[in-house]
Amino acid sequence: MVFDCHIHLSEYPDDRLRRYARLNGFFYTLEELLSSMDKEGVSGGLLLSPLLEDGSAVPNTHILKLCERSGGRLSPVLTVEPSREWVEDCVETFTKNRGLVKAFKIRLGYVRVKPVNQVFSRIYDLAEEHGVPVMFHTGDTATERGSLEYSHPLLLDELAVSRPELKIVVCHFGNPWIMDAAEVAYKNPNVYLDISGLFTGGGEYRDKYVEWLSNRVSEAIYFMGSAGRVLFGSDYPVESLSEAVRFARSLKVSPGDIERIMWLNSKEVFGFG
Repeated sequence: MVFDCHIHLSEYPDDRLRRYARLNGFFYTLEELLSSMDKEGVSGGLLLSPLLEDGSAVPNTHILKLCERSGGRLSPVLTVEPSREWVEDCVETFTKNRGLVKAFKIRLGYVRVKPVNQVFSRIYDLAEEHGVPVMFHTGDTATERGSLEYSHPLLLDELAVSRPELKIVVCHFGNPWIMDAAEVAYKNPNVYLDISGLFTGGGEYRDKYVEWLSNRVSEAIYFMGSAGRVLFGSDYPVESLSEAVRFARSLKVSPGDIERIMWLNSKEVFGFG
């Protein structure tokens, strides 16, 4: 079984991730995504707002509609921007769709704000109350306008310490700061790491890079002592589901840890089943 905790999709023509879809030869449609999920044995996934060309996020209402059309295969993650109005809207949307919404997402690096900023307090309170994780973009950004200063995974340590009941998901394993992300998770038992979007496209050294990534993520798991808080994600359309599954299964860990990564950890963290 496979559960993908990090999928993007929209029908907006100015969706910046369409560049990655073209690079990977995708049509970038709901039908294509669901077909790919069937082919790769992905039982379900979380749908997150993609980035638009102007740097903003696709509205959460669009994500909710796509999830509804997926026939229960996709569950929504609400993107939270650092404004009082956006936070209030997310609180209202979560309340109306309680049980359907599986997480919140904060786009560190795309928004120049630290995770401990008080603007997010109501979201963190709500997430703690209902046991819902908050996902954070970390690492490299899909646009040169992104800020690496604000996307470093070490920024999440202070939040993890100050809110030990808050489930925090470090997206993209903090890449390229993989070991820094691993240390944040090793130190804080409320921190999880997803392996989504670590590679894309081609290039002369692509195969060597993917092999290097597999070794680095495996070594990070050794450092943490287990894969008990590592989550499978593809970051579709940045990666194809087939390549993401192949990469996850290439990790040099025990068969039991592979199963934890592929679906068991997500079942626990996001409350499925």
